[in-house]
Amino acid sequence: MAIQQISGCIGCEACVKSCPTDVIHMNKDTKKAEIRYPEDCQVCHLCRLYCPVGAITITPEKNIPVIVSWR
Repeated sequence: MAIQQISGCIGCEACVKSCPTDVIHMNKDTKKAEIRYPEDCQVCHLCRLYCPVGAITITPEKNIPVIVSWR
C-alpha cells in the first residue's frame, strides 16, 4: 500500500480531485476522503501536496523523493 492513511480529513475533496489514478474517493456517510484502491496508487504525491491540512501520509517503503521541474 502506498498511501498509509488519511487522518484529520476536513472533507475538502482536494485529494480526490488531484488523484490521477482515482485511488481516493469521498465516503458518502462520513463526508471524508478514503483510500479505495491503494494498490493502484502511483505515489505521485499530488494528494499529499494538495491537502491543505496535511492529512495524508505516504508509507516509508513507498516514499520516493518528489521531483518538481521548474524552469
